[in-house]
Amino acid sequence: MQKNSLIIKTMTRQDVNIAIDWAVEEEWNPGFHDADCFYAADPNGFLIGLLDNEPVATISSVRYGKSFGFVGLYIVKPKYRGKGYGIQIWKAGLEILGNRIIGLDGVIGQQDNYRKSGFIFAHNNARYQGTGGEYYPFNSNIVPLSTLTFDDICTYDQPFFPDKRREFLRCWINQSQSVALGILSNNKLAGYGVMRLCHNGYKIGPLFADSPEYAEHLFLSLRSHASKGSSVFLDIPAPNEAALDLVKRHNMTISFETARMYKGQNPNLPINRLFGVTTFELG
Repeated sequence: MQKNSLIIKTMTRQDVNIAIDWAVEEEWNPGFHDADCFYAADPNGFLIGLLDNEPVATISSVRYGKSFGFVGLYIVKPKYRGKGYGIQIWKAGLEILGNRIIGLDGVIGQQDNYRKSGFIFAHNNARYQGTGGEYYPFNSNIVPLSTLTFDDICTYDQPFFPDKRREFLRCWINQSQSVALGILSNNKLAGYGVMRLCHNGYKIGPLFADSPEYAEHLFLSLRSHASKGSSVFLDIPAPNEAALDLVKRHNMTISFETARMYKGQNPNLPINRLFGVTTFELG
């Protein structure tokens, strides 16, 4: 092996923990069990760059179905930045995804770099922070997702994502230290949400609903399961005015923003019913 040459390999499941640890250091606040579900989505969709056997760069290039991919966990170890290792693993990650439509949630200041690779801005996503553990009264229309069939959950989820993500979703809604709830209307699923324990507080995502009222009921119910006084985060698509009203009404404050960009056709997701992004790392 030539000294100082970057060797790019497919990550093992254990390697994914490295990327998650680096995400913690970047203050992206991943969930404690994200790695399992990320890997379940596409076991061959994670790359690690090694320099003399030392991990120096990571990227996820996860394939969904036959038409869509999502790029995330694009991190270069700080002392190795500016040396060209990032662009090497970036190109390798895009190569995995081929001619698929590709999405990403990038740091706002990096938009110009992503444009150079053919990505086009779609909208901003904004992370809002509030407080958990508030009381929410019993609502007979809100049920654990575990009481519903997985096929029904996947059917409801499908319009909110550009391609199928069954294996990821199976893990995501059943992960440890999480709460997954649905809201019913006429005995049919009219929205669902997941809240998971993260390194700092909890994140709610996804939060999908057929109306702002359903979204709010789900949000309040999920939030009530958080530890009293803990931080609760919700990542909303900025164009959804009802989602913005929701976070402001409950005294949440913005803490972080990303630029959602796509290479290829914009999938035009139903933003008006999308009140919380699943995860900035995998879409």
